[in-house]
This record gives sequence, C-alpha cells and structure tokens, in this order.
Amino acid sequence: MITADITAEELKERLNKGETPVIIDVREDWEYQESCIPGAKNIPLNSLPQNLDDLEEYKDQEVIVQCRSGARSANAKAFLEQQGFSNVRNLLGGILAYNG
Repeated sequence: MITADITAEELKERLNKGETPVIIDVREDWEYQESCIPGAKNIPLNSLPQNLDDLEEYKDQEVIVQCRSGARSANAKAFLEQQGFSNVRNLLGGILAYNG
C-alpha cells in the first residue's frame, strides 16, 4: 500500500494538537543534535537495517520518516515498506521545511 507523504504544516498541526506520531529521523547523529523534531527517534539511514527489531512494534502504525530535505527519508520509506511496514509517510522537505 502506498501512503501519502506528509507536509511540515500538517505535522506541526498534529503535534500542536498533542498527537504523538512515531517519527524516525534518519539523519546522522550530529545533524540530529543540531536540530530535531521533539519526540523523534534518531536512527541514521545506514543503521536502519540493524535497528529493524526496535521498530517491529510500529509495523502497522503510522510511521513518519524525516531527514534534512526529504531524500534520505524517501529511501528509508521505501526500505521500511519493503520490510512490511504498512503506513510509512515521508516528511516532505525534511527538517528544512519543518524549521522553515
């Protein structure tokens, strides 16, 4: 199933309403330290395969993946969907759009 991606505005609106979606930040640790979305889990893209077991509980939940601009998280979305995740959404424009 292909799920629609999410805009920074839509995500901010949901967070402001008190929602707590599963957000995975696939940037490197130093990027995450510079700026991150509150509550996001930092799992760099290259270590995603090793961390799949930690994400197993989210397989049937909405998972939002984000990076700096949306490119790495698009790869993360494709990878997670191949692993059987049913509702993965990419944050369009990444942290740049979110902080914009």
